[in-house]
Amino acid sequence: MSLTGTPFLCTLVVLSVAALVLPLVLWSHLRGPRVLRAAARALMLLFAQGTAVALVFTLVNNANDLYDNWADLLGTGDHVQQAANLGADGTGGIALKRLPTVRQAFEPATGPGMSAAGGVRVTQLRGRVSGVNAEVYVWLPPQYGEPAYRHHRFPVVELLPGYPGSAKAWFGSLHAHEQLLPLMRDGQVAPFILVAPRTNLLAGVDTGCADIPGTVNADTWLSVDVPKMVTDNFRAQSAPRGWAVAGYSAGAHCAARLAVAHPDRYRAAVSLSGYDDPIGERDSLTAQSPALRAANNPCLMLRRSPVPPRIALYLSGQPHDGYEAAVALEQTAKAPTTVHVVYIPKSAGGHTMALWRPQVVPAFRWLTQEMGARPVTAGRAAPPRSPSTGGATPAELASGTASRADAVRRR
Repeated sequence: MSLTGTPFLCTLVVLSVAALVLPLVLWSHLRGPRVLRAAARALMLLFAQGTAVALVFTLVNNANDLYDNWADLLGTGDHVQQAANLGADGTGGIALKRLPTVRQAFEPATGPGMSAAGGVRVTQLRGRVSGVNAEVYVWLPPQYGEPAYRHHRFPVVELLPGYPGSAKAWFGSLHAHEQLLPLMRDGQVAPFILVAPRTNLLAGVDTGCADIPGTVNADTWLSVDVPKMVTDNFRAQSAPRGWAVAGYSAGAHCAARLAVAHPDRYRAAVSLSGYDDPIGERDSLTAQSPALRAANNPCLMLRRSPVPPRIALYLSGQPHDGYEAAVALEQTAKAPTTVHVVYIPKSAGGHTMALWRPQVVPAFRWLTQEMGARPVTAGRAAPPRSPSTGGATPAELASGTASRADAVRRR
């Protein structure tokens, strides 16, 4: 029975109701020695508590797409078949243009939100360079199937979840495709292809989206194997002009890191509540030593770069949850690197999906402008850096669309 499936949820609901009713009916009718009656009552209470905890966990998991399946939850999943030393560029000296075309079979994805807005499709990809074998979810914009666009190549955004987190989260919890579909139809947001690859590749640890020889080649999986598959199977624009990467929490760190590391593969990155130092996620493999932390800190990477990369970064955060890291990147960046920082006040909520969901549209409006994919409708400006908290709803505060009136810049 699937961890995220309806049958499992319904079973837990039935068991929780039964666990509540059982003591009410049997408590005073138990017979036998006092020890056995006490044991039976203790078991009924434990059963009631256990089913309640399981039900709450399942509801939270389904709402936030934390664990995709039982293997992820139990820490038994491993999607790394090999992890060769691929060198600094993550290719191992392989001429990527000479690799055979990757032809994939796709099927409709299942789960909450997967069938909305035209439907999300999924494929199991064996990364020929990275050695990773995992699923990749793809959503196509409404124009993709229209005759007028049959020769058109579309820009692409890779979507990365937090840790723990499912690749489905951008569709199931953040409803990115549902939010963007009407805006793409109206020409307010560019018709991006949305690609969500699995990032939870090893049991019980966050890869930090990095290549660690002998352990995992997560960087190569995300920046080489997945893009090649997409361009081989869909009318996608070439890198870096037509490619961006976006993430929240640990995925936000990954997005900024990938863009800084590979300006030849990504033009822009969106980071929602991210961090620079990998120690921001203590289960990250890149937080295990000072050398790995320094090598995978996008702020330090930017500072050490001999030539500032031609990339654009959109960074949002709250005090002590992404904002300071965003400002550090902004202060470190030099032209042609550009950094757009969005301050999110504490009153907008905490480090949850409810905070990031309303930020999807402003971030994609920015991507549309920054990548030159399609002009934004007149009067639809980028979100203010320091929105006012006066009279604004939590969604307005989180998205950066609150009124500028009485706004106070906080640095």
